Amino acid sequence: MKKWIVILFFCGVINAKAQLQLEHGELNLLEGIVVDGDTIPHYNLPVVYVTPPWKFKSKREVKRYSRLVFHVKKTLPYARMAGKKIREINAHLETIKSDKEKKIYLKQAEKELFDEFEAPLRKLTFTQGRILINLIDRETGDTGYNLIKEYKGGVSAFFWQSVARVFGSNLKDEYDPEGDDKMIENIVIRLDNGLL
Repeated sequence: MKKWIVILFFCGVINAKAQLQLEHGELNLLEGIVVDGDTIPHYNLPVVYVTPPWKFKSKREVKRYSRLVFHVKKTLPYARMAGKKIREINAHLETIKSDKEKKIYLKQAEKELFDEFEAPLRKLTFTQGRILINLIDRETGDTGYNLIKEYKGGVSAFFWQSVARVFGSNLKDEYDPEGDDKMIENIVIRLDNGLL
């Protein structure tokens, strides 16, 4: 009897969820797995990375961690948007055959990016700018220097690298989740899992 109550409850929950999804205009169909002639609903859950809480060595490190949380929360959305835009631009560039059309498209995309992101990015601090450079590398798999070189050319990449060096940054720095950027990686994972 308990078995049937659990099954009926499970069916009711699935039905209620399906009706909510239909009301909001979204529909997610569940896959089914056949086991011994019975069809069982099946849903793949997203990957969840488990990280232990950060072990602090001193009060100074606690302060550093909380400041870093603030900076990562502010810059991570921009890094994710940059990664998404770069993937879109690369996908569109693959469909364009002519070099002239590619240059025109890149100029148009650059103008759109400047119009959308210039004002908010100018409000970032130097520390947030450094973190953003690291997070863009994390999201795209390519350093800021290489991205500029690929899209704008070597001279432009050299110029922006020189400007970054004047302000104490390096566009050639690679994101290192196991080394220098271990604390940032911990924060990003905890943010993605809703723990911060």
